[in-house]
Amino acid sequence: QVQLVESGGGLVQPGGSLRLSCAVSGSTLSFHAIGWFRQAPGKEREGISCINSSDGSATVVGSVKGRFTISRDKGKNVIYLQMNNAKPEDTAVYYCETNPEYYCSDAEPDATDFTSWGRGPQVTVSS
Repeated sequence: QVQLVESGGGLVQPGGSLRLSCAVSGSTLSFHAIGWFRQAPGKEREGISCINSSDGSATVVGSVKGRFTISRDKGKNVIYLQMNNAKPEDTAVYYCETNPEYYCSDAEPDATDFTSWGRGPQVTVSS
């Protein structure tokens, strides 16, 4: 079983940058990809990015495309979500997720592929 721990949330000013981390531990051979999701107040959880463990192929979708990047450090088993040019609408709780059947494709990561969610770090974009 794989355990994920997100970190790096906080307050950032509009136009600023923040980096979220997703530390992977446990049976790291049993997962194929990590997805990043977020949930803003009063809104449904949405998928924003994902990355495949095998080759690092990645997808960033929607309103964060061009501002957020996803990367991995295989040696440290950490997946990063770099947030640049932050906007107030990026304010949300952010989550990383995986399961043994999950692969990252070109499509928006689907939150319904996952059933158990951690607490996730709060990101607030405000001046």
